[in-house]
Amino acid sequence: MTEDDQQARACAEHMYAADQASQSLGMQIEKVGAGFARLTMKVRPDMVNGHKLCHGGVIFTLADSAFAIACNSYNLCTVAASAEVSFLKSAFEGEILTADARERWREGRNGIYDISVANGDGVVIAEFRGKSRTIQGAVLENEENTP
Repeated sequence: MTEDDQQARACAEHMYAADQASQSLGMQIEKVGAGFARLTMKVRPDMVNGHKLCHGGVIFTLADSAFAIACNSYNLCTVAASAEVSFLKSAFEGEILTADARERWREGRNGIYDISVANGDGVVIAEFRGKSRTIQGAVLENEENTP
């Protein structure tokens, strides 16, 4: 594991420890690296809508959490400037969803990340694009980075 990947892992663990939303939805960090994150989540009964499908907001939240882990992997506090999602297929109770976030471009304080959400069969059910903005501060305590 490279030093950049070790830093990315430390940032991810630090952020996840304080992320009650992701924890309450049962999200797990499977893999992380500089500009990359993979999160998984099992669709529970309390996550389905009136059509017995996984609620779109829950899918968006999984993608957004992967986005957050990926764009904060450089130990620079980074937030979403905007995000959009396209739902391609439905997800169902009991399925394990996987969100892969990948950095596409990063320069100065701005970045673009693409996140694909797939079901257990590897079928992509949603595509999410997030635009990030770095703000002041470091993710990890006792370290100060500036953009």
